[in-house]
Amino acid sequence: MDDVVLLGLLVLGLIVLTPLAERIEVPQPVLLTVYGLVLGLVPHVPAPDLAPDLILPLVLPPLLFAATQTTTVRELRQAARPVLGLAVGLTLLTAAAVAVVGHALGLPWAVAVVLGGVVAPPDPVAASAVAGRLHLPARLVSVLEGEGQFNDATALVVYQVSVMAVVAGGVSVGQIGWALLLAVAGGLVLGLVGGWLARWALGHLHDPAAETTVTIALPFALYVVAEQVQASGVLAVLVAGLFLRARVSDQVTSAGWLLGRSVWQYVEFAVSGLLFAFLGVELTSVLEEDDTLGRSSTWTLTGAVLAVLVLLRVGAMFTASAVAGHRARRAESATPAGWREAAVTSWAGMRGVVTVATALALPASVAGGGDFPHRQEVVTVALVVVIATLVLQGLTLAPLIRGLGVASDADPAADVRHLHHLAAGAGLRFLTTGSGAAGRGDRREPDAEEVPAEVRRAVVEQYEGRLHYREAVDDLLETETGGQDAGQHLRRLLARASEAEREAVLQARRRGEVGTAAAEDVLFDIEARALRYEP
Repeated sequence: MDDVVLLGLLVLGLIVLTPLAERIEVPQPVLLTVYGLVLGLVPHVPAPDLAPDLILPLVLPPLLFAATQTTTVRELRQAARPVLGLAVGLTLLTAAAVAVVGHALGLPWAVAVVLGGVVAPPDPVAASAVAGRLHLPARLVSVLEGEGQFNDATALVVYQVSVMAVVAGGVSVGQIGWALLLAVAGGLVLGLVGGWLARWALGHLHDPAAETTVTIALPFALYVVAEQVQASGVLAVLVAGLFLRARVSDQVTSAGWLLGRSVWQYVEFAVSGLLFAFLGVELTSVLEEDDTLGRSSTWTLTGAVLAVLVLLRVGAMFTASAVAGHRARRAESATPAGWREAAVTSWAGMRGVVTVATALALPASVAGGGDFPHRQEVVTVALVVVIATLVLQGLTLAPLIRGLGVASDADPAADVRHLHHLAAGAGLRFLTTGSGAAGRGDRREPDAEEVPAEVRRAVVEQYEGRLHYREAVDDLLETETGGQDAGQHLRRLLARASEAEREAVLQARRRGEVGTAAAEDVLFDIEARALRYEP
């Protein structure tokens, strides 16, 4: 019952604070973390109790897979050089530097490397929240999100090998090499095989709920299987997610695509939000029970680790920017160009979900039955580092972006309108000329000559209406009497019209004039059309 009460309080905070964060322009993860800290100080609030070996398998697969659904292989390919430099090079360098500092301040080498693997990967969630609101240049967003996806794989390989060394009492160079090879190669192979199997399954399913269930089960199954064979579960999930993102669009029904998109947006929102709130409560609980807090060595180690994380990232980003300075700045270039963009990227290195999950997942004991050495100290340092970077950097990143003038002038709404117009025109050209058709696997419609003329005429009129609507919206928003105010009025009017449609269907269902299944089909069409007709 205590766990249920705690979960209810965390969910309540997620519901209340998410719109508040948008209103006061504070990153949601920062506000939720502070809420968890306050919640942990309230008397009689139950302390969290989650088995360490369940944390990584429950938290990482959905978050990693959800992250792959918001990017494309093309974006990652364009940002490949800086992403690999940050996700592999800087992550390994950070883990090594933290390990050196930790060992110099009293930790055994293996434990110091564990600490390095825990705190090495930045979390892009808070940075992405700020970037989306302030319209950072697309190349910087690609770098931050790409780094956030792949640095987890690098850091977790370091983490798992070093934890194995602590638990087993030591490992040889050959064992380390074999573990790295198995983790990387095994993760890649499992990810490709899992992605191909999922694509095959989606190509043979016709039900949106079944299609979405496949994508939900896939990351968990891949992660568990990978861990069983000592491969990288993180890499397997990332590869499978990117594979499906690039190749499955013609295998899924429209309803399945809408449902899957909604489900994964919600999963990312709920899991990451609850984990940040949980972090605050957990930190309070750890600090209350921690007997290392009174030691000056713990705070010295925490301060040293924070200094390494901040200064090393600043140095790496400014160095990369200087090296790339001789190249002409191009729109398609993903390398941070100039000291202003390097400063923003440097300051966007907040630690978060993966650091929390790996710290809490540390085993309590080692082979032979002894306690995991310095476990409490590592957990405390990691959690304090997360809080400090989230609060300090998370609250100051937006003012830094505004002060440096890094925000992009691009108008996302204009891109949306352009794509709507482009898609409607393509559909109309196919209907009138037969060119540009794209089927969904084996579920293609009959050839053009098999379709009755009156059916074709009705569909052409529908697409002509869509295109006419899009042209009218463009004209309205581009005129002096229209503009953004006209767009807001248009959205409100369309929303009210959709509400009237929805209410008419619901009233008919309540009166028993139609069946429930028919009402659900029409409601789905109304909601999908409301999305499509947003300006």
